[in-house]
Amino acid sequence: MRRAHHGVRARIAGAAIGAAVLVGLAATPATAQEIANVKSVDIAVQGSIAQRCQMGTIAATDFGRIGTTGNQGVQQRIQLDCNVPFTMQIKAQNGALAHSELPNGQGVYAGSVPYSLDVQLPVRRPTPEMISRVFEGRMLRGGQAISSNGGIAMDGLLLKLSLENVTSEAGLLAGHYGEVIEITIAPN
Repeated sequence: MRRAHHGVRARIAGAAIGAAVLVGLAATPATAQEIANVKSVDIAVQGSIAQRCQMGTIAATDFGRIGTTGNQGVQQRIQLDCNVPFTMQIKAQNGALAHSELPNGQGVYAGSVPYSLDVQLPVRRPTPEMISRVFEGRMLRGGQAISSNGGIAMDGLLLKLSLENVTSEAGLLAGHYGEVIEITIAPN
């Protein structure tokens, strides 16, 4: 009797395995047919790049002995890296190289030296372009803006500061002269 019971178990297990194989074989063609009918597949791909807009530093400029006839100037290239369009704001503290104690001068002697600032800004949008602006120092007291006009910075920034003629016939008051020009950039 034990053998008969064992034989029944073996037949039931064999039938179950056979049924599973048949179910597996029956399901396979339906899946293959669904895949065969697909003519295109859309794959969503995405990523991002962080916005970046930054400038390098610039060393202080010393003109040494300042003359009254202009013709003195200095130029410096500043690293500028903006991967988005931006606006540059330029603001001067005095609008001229001003005497440290008497910016309005004293008597017949002038206390300030006017200057101009030439800004050359290479941008790409999508072709390379040069944005150039020249400001008189006094225009910078209230601040001036330069837009990249939808372009991105591609090769730094060139600044040329040129001293102008002093209008006083007597010349300049003795002493130290200085100016602070602040340049800020902001992504648009």
